Amino acid sequence: MIELEGVPELIDPVMVAAFEGWNDAGDAASTAVAHLDREWKGEVFAALDAEDYYDFQVNRPTVFLDNGVRKITWPTTRLSVVRIGGDKPRDLVLVRGIEPSMRWRSFCNELLAFAHELGVEMVVILGALLGDTPHTRPVPVSGVTSDADLARTMDLEETRYEGPTGIVGILQEACTHAGVPAVSLWAAVPHYVSQPPNPKATLALLNRLEDLIGLHIPLGELPEDARAWQLGVDQLAAEDSEVAEYVQTLEEARDTAELPEASGEAIAREFERYLRRREPGTGPGGGPGMATEGGESPFLRDTGSGRTRPPKPERPEKPEKPSSGPGPESAPGSGAGPERAGEGPADESPGESGDGGSQE
Repeated sequence: MIELEGVPELIDPVMVAAFEGWNDAGDAASTAVAHLDREWKGEVFAALDAEDYYDFQVNRPTVFLDNGVRKITWPTTRLSVVRIGGDKPRDLVLVRGIEPSMRWRSFCNELLAFAHELGVEMVVILGALLGDTPHTRPVPVSGVTSDADLARTMDLEETRYEGPTGIVGILQEACTHAGVPAVSLWAAVPHYVSQPPNPKATLALLNRLEDLIGLHIPLGELPEDARAWQLGVDQLAAEDSEVAEYVQTLEEARDTAELPEASGEAIAREFERYLRRREPGTGPGGGPGMATEGGESPFLRDTGSGRTRPPKPERPEKPEKPSSGPGPESAPGSGAGPERAGEGPADESPGESGDGGSQE
């Protein structure tokens, strides 16, 4: 572990983590944490030693020029903290990195040591998987936990998954054994348009996180990016009759499965979110959910996060079922598992869908 700066006492901290790789279809989860870090101006306070956890032939370092001086960036996992202002300020500890190549137990123990030292009250791990879900419908987001009490109190699903897992599943179980409340949020990404970025899935994860921890998250241009992404996929799919027919089949299956829930909790959640965003003082300049700025900071700034507009979506893949893989779990609101597509896990997939989709 490499500590960069000391950390002051935090206020009701929640740790939010995401990892690039197998758990991150369409880069939706890692982009969500990057968005939080950027919008609330996160300050990096620690980084894990890359030598301990990464195979540099799998995740290679990169070389860049800084004012004519050659420097190297090593693949790693960094921790930053953001303070959210308002009537009831609180802190988020953001964990962003790459799924480690080795020594997963030590990796999780190191993150949990930070959580214990910082007084973290809950760990929320974001993930994304590939599945048979249409891009034209709300993104299904499942909230799952291994803690039966937490499942009851927070209206989550207790995971029943058995099979191959990724670092998201391992970290959640490590939290459970350490007595730290932990939740995993999974977004389903259409397998026929899996290329990153997927701003619609990122937006769905942030909305579900907002409901879970009771904070107003500034979304910036994400809603506009999500609309542009869907419009681009619509146009590309319309150019291929086979893809268009397949999307229509997915739409019909999804709508039939969700018809009984159309007027239930999903509508109530959306209305509550609407009211929360209209509360006085929640806009720019301060108020619940907005980061306070100014003053000296004890942290080092993570300058590696920059925002780029999403590129035009690539042409959707032919509507073939994802190939068989190591896991039987199904994606939210679908019949295909992430392992079939070779990318997101289905570790903790079965659960409540924040957008009306369900698994299992």
